[in-house]
Amino acid sequence: MSNPSDLTDIFQRLQAGELLRKDDPEYGRFGEVVARTIRLCVEMNASATSTDQVRTQLSNIIGTEIDPSTTVFPPFHTNFGRSIRLGKNIFINHACSFLDIGGISIEDDVQIGPRVNLTSENHPLDPADRTTLIPRPIVIKRNAWIGAGATILPGVTIGENSIVAAGAVVSRDVPPNTVVAGVPAKVVKAL
Repeated sequence: MSNPSDLTDIFQRLQAGELLRKDDPEYGRFGEVVARTIRLCVEMNASATSTDQVRTQLSNIIGTEIDPSTTVFPPFHTNFGRSIRLGKNIFINHACSFLDIGGISIEDDVQIGPRVNLTSENHPLDPADRTTLIPRPIVIKRNAWIGAGATILPGVTIGENSIVAAGAVVSRDVPPNTVVAGVPAKVVKAL
């Protein structure tokens, strides 16, 4: 793959993990996608009366058809949409928020509880650069279970078959076949 600074398309650069600054010459293109996504999410959450309608409308938002075995309960919120990848047989409960500019990949057979936040973007600590966006992907491996109200932070991978307890804040990778809990989340049990 090319060096991120060699890529000229803002979406390619984001996917490569390049920082996003408001003075980027292509920032307007990014802003258009965000505006479209927010509008479509509002429409989906207000009008979808079945999980089939949610799946169809969310497929339009993310730009990829969602498998019929996957269920998403509204309301569902995302700020970008284009960087969400969903496998098969996924269940996403009510009131989840996916900030996906850094990328969110969810493999098959994952269960996500209500009010879960997946946040694949952050900002620098330096106050002078605080509006810059740092994209870092989130990956949730096959058969993981994310409990109600959990928050997964940028750059985290949740291992296969793992469980994130309700209310946990996950700032580091979760090994496969473990249970993590707490703030910050720590391994509390092996499966």
